[in-house]
Amino acid sequence: MIYFSNKERSKQPEIMDDFHLQGNEMKVLLNDLKRVNRWLGGNSVTLDGIEILLKNYSKKDKITIIDFGCGDGEMLRQCAKFGHHNGYNFNLIGIDFNPNILIEASKKSDGFPNISYQKMDVFSAENLIPNCDIALCTLFLHHFRNEKIEFLLKKILNKTSIGVVINDLQRSRIAFQLFKLISNPFLKTKIARHDGLVSVARGFKKQELALISTKLDSQHNSIKWRWAFRYQWIIKKTNP
Repeated sequence: MIYFSNKERSKQPEIMDDFHLQGNEMKVLLNDLKRVNRWLGGNSVTLDGIEILLKNYSKKDKITIIDFGCGDGEMLRQCAKFGHHNGYNFNLIGIDFNPNILIEASKKSDGFPNISYQKMDVFSAENLIPNCDIALCTLFLHHFRNEKIEFLLKKILNKTSIGVVINDLQRSRIAFQLFKLISNPFLKTKIARHDGLVSVARGFKKQELALISTKLDSQHNSIKWRWAFRYQWIIKKTNP
């Protein structure tokens, strides 16, 4: 049984956190996740954040963007299309720990020459994260406890020159109940139905994100609620 609490984030695991997920089961699951994100307009939250961070930046300069927890690369492909349509010169890198998902991401990104992928444990003690201009965390941070999120964001901010766009879930009982209603008839996999509920229960209240932000140096941030039951958290680097 999946529990929901308004007071604290759930510690229940998501099945998709099993990095051995592969094959047809993985492909069907990824399609389910893409379907949910399309329903809820999730990609636009990230793209809007990129546009805000790039305001007043020259379109002549190459902009390197890293998507952490990139999955099958759908967000990067949307970024590539956005960049092409708006005259940006994007270099796009996807980072994930699941090698099977990265194989699928590379196949789906054939025809996007400015997208590449790297397998990486972002919590490793090694300093492996490449330098970039903008970092993206789309439906990624809710997988981790608050102390690990703080640690990771400090690490990412040290590698970025402009800032970070975070697009993640609001912990809402209404969203939890609504997902129960729509998931059974529309999602094909039990994993997507299970993990969707767990994800909402592991989502955030605005004050929780604001508390994490107070522990990050040399940055200005904005946290806004966006439909449907999302937070757009933009962290812009400032001079130390």
